[in-house]
Amino acid sequence: VQLQASGGGSVQPGGSLRLSCKAPRMITSTFGGKTLGWYRTGPGTQRELVARIAPSGSSDYADSVKGRFTISRDNSKKMLYLQMTSLKPEDTAVYYCNDDHESYAWGQGTQVTVSS
Repeated sequence: VQLQASGGGSVQPGGSLRLSCKAPRMITSTFGGKTLGWYRTGPGTQRELVARIAPSGSSDYADSVKGRFTISRDNSKKMLYLQMTSLKPEDTAVYYCNDDHESYAWGQGTQVTVSS
């Protein structure tokens, strides 16, 4: 698996989590040159792109998370992050990281559960 997500957990509505994605086997220049994204699969739903970030650092978000989630990257460490705030029950999902072409095999992802 080229990209490995971690940092999920169980939180109450309104809570926050920070997800991390590492790419230990990817060449640093390859990582830095890719548009990377966070995806999620909720109960009974198809995988959706939640946020993506270009090599330049510009980012965009799904409407459902805009203003609540922030994607960032550290190319020198080959790390991708997703800061999630004001979490809602509908954010409950398994979260994955990949590039914007979904080029790599999907890892196990990290479970985020938002429930009171």
